[in-house]
Amino acid sequence: MDDIVDLKHDIDKKLAKEETNLGLLRQCLTRYDSNTTGMVNILNSFEERLENLEKTIVPVYNETENLRRRQENIEKTMQTLDNVLSYYHTAKDVEATVKEGPAACDLETYMSYLEKVLKAKKYFDNFSPNSKELKDIERIFDDGKEALQHEFKSLLNRHGRPVPAIVILDLLNTDDELPPVGTDTDLALEQLSERVTEELREISKWLTDNGRSVEFIPTYTTARSTVLSRSLAGLKEHLKSSSGGSFNSSQLSFGNQSSPAGAGKFRASKDVPARKSMKKLVNFTKKASSLLQFEPGHRRQGSYPDTVKDESVDLETDLYINELSALLRLMQSEAHLMKGIIPEKHQRKAFDTIIQQALDSVVNEGELLATAARKNVSRHEFTAVLSIFPIVQHLRTVKPEFDLILEGCQAPTRAKLTSLLSTLDSTGAKALEEFTESIKHDKSTNMPRDGTVHELANHTIIFLEQLLEYAETAGAMLLMHGEKATPSAMITSDNCRKKVADYMTRVLSALGLNLSNKAESYNDPALRPVFMLNNLNYIIKSLKRAGLLSFLLSWHNEITNYYNSQILEQKRDYSQSWSKVLHYILEVDKPMSQQRTNNQDTVKLKDKERQNIKDKFTGFNKELEEIFRVQKTYAMPDTELRQSLISENKEYMVPRYTMFYNKYSQLNFTKNRGKYIKYQPADLSALLDKFFDASA
Repeated sequence: MDDIVDLKHDIDKKLAKEETNLGLLRQCLTRYDSNTTGMVNILNSFEERLENLEKTIVPVYNETENLRRRQENIEKTMQTLDNVLSYYHTAKDVEATVKEGPAACDLETYMSYLEKVLKAKKYFDNFSPNSKELKDIERIFDDGKEALQHEFKSLLNRHGRPVPAIVILDLLNTDDELPPVGTDTDLALEQLSERVTEELREISKWLTDNGRSVEFIPTYTTARSTVLSRSLAGLKEHLKSSSGGSFNSSQLSFGNQSSPAGAGKFRASKDVPARKSMKKLVNFTKKASSLLQFEPGHRRQGSYPDTVKDESVDLETDLYINELSALLRLMQSEAHLMKGIIPEKHQRKAFDTIIQQALDSVVNEGELLATAARKNVSRHEFTAVLSIFPIVQHLRTVKPEFDLILEGCQAPTRAKLTSLLSTLDSTGAKALEEFTESIKHDKSTNMPRDGTVHELANHTIIFLEQLLEYAETAGAMLLMHGEKATPSAMITSDNCRKKVADYMTRVLSALGLNLSNKAESYNDPALRPVFMLNNLNYIIKSLKRAGLLSFLLSWHNEITNYYNSQILEQKRDYSQSWSKVLHYILEVDKPMSQQRTNNQDTVKLKDKERQNIKDKFTGFNKELEEIFRVQKTYAMPDTELRQSLISENKEYMVPRYTMFYNKYSQLNFTKNRGKYIKYQPADLSALLDKFFDASA
């Protein structure tokens, strides 16, 4: 029971506590209701006041906004009036300055004056097209346009100077290879300063956009055409004056050479990417080299040509090659320079005009060289004709770059270099064929009396040696302008070299036949094979030395065997010259038998036998001395050939004479032995060593 009482007591206490809390909560709710009512009253009062304030302020705001807009309109009107008034005063304000031109102030300031004239002109065009003010403005506008055109021309004339020759040489020397045409880096020359170029561009843009005028384009093309032509002329004059008659293009070989030309307004570009588009120029100095080494006392007439190389022809060739290179680089520079100055749609036509004079000059020079070459062909001066080969080779190398820079030009302009190349090709092909014919039909009678190498062989080898350097160029000439023109697709490097090898084989064949015919003009039968030996030996050795033999073997692998067989045949023919000598010692008609001569102490000779032996020794001595007298004057300039032939003579004669000498020398066929036995075998050998030596 006590627990129940305690539990009830606790419950009563909790109930009393909850009732107390409930009373407090009701009191709070009463206060919150009171506060809420007060707040609602305050907000309602505030809302009423805001409505009253809005009714008061909005009309004031609207009035103020109206006043502000009126003020802005007044200010805009005043500004417009000021602008309009300024248009009416523009003519008076700018007329003096515009007439004086940009020279009176800097170009930027002058352009700002013209901008004012443009604005005034636009205003009067729109709002007062018949007013006096418009006429004044148009007059001033025309004056300004004329002044700008004059300034454009003046800038070109003041700053457009020919590129110094030393700068062009520097460009060619350092330009191991220029970047492709059409890239931003192909500008290798700064012909006008950046400031001048920018001013030209600004004037050009204004005249094109605002002046609706392209009259400045002829001014530009005339000025730049003159600069280009004078640059080339200056280069040519410089090279001629600096050559002193001995200039060669090795002075212009591409490489890292220093030059003071980098200073000043013209300078060679230093950051030029390398590109293998233009080959290094070749020095075309030709030397009439020969393997022949003459022994003392032998004449050189008919063996060596006079100076084969014509210095003036070589100089012209070298100059022309470098004119072509310089023209290409200057054309590239002009194409780059006009960007931004000449409107894009007019650039190709303007470029065509700029390059026309210089291109015509270079092409005409090339045609003159072709004409000179044809004259040389008619005079059979074929070595001089070879001067066009390096030109053709170089022109073929740079032709793709010329074609690229000439894209968009008129068809006649693009065709000029193609026509020149075709002319040079046909001239070269004709010269080569004429050379072959001249070898076949050479009728020269200046035969060397000593049987040495004929000048025809010397000239021919020199010609072929020089031709080898331009094998591909010559091959292309023959393929394109031969009896049957070869399609362009078939003109490959390999086919060109094969064609030249075939051509050289034909030339050597014609040479061999002509020399063989010439040899028949000798009355002395022994001199004929000597002459042929000298020439055949010279030809085969020269072919080896010059690298021609290995080149020809790729086409005709029997050429070495052919010449060796010919040399062997000529040696056999030469050995026939000893027949008169051998007649006395070969004992065709024996004076006595071998058995009788074996016992020389007891043998008794009949008068007829003694006389026969005397006649043999006498005849041998006489014929030997006669052949020595004649053949010591024969030329054998090649030491190896000379020693070879002497050795063969000794092998041919000494054993036979020794047998004869041993058989009869000890017989008592005469009391005056020295009269008949003049030569012992050793003496004969020594005498044979003196053959082909005029000083012996």
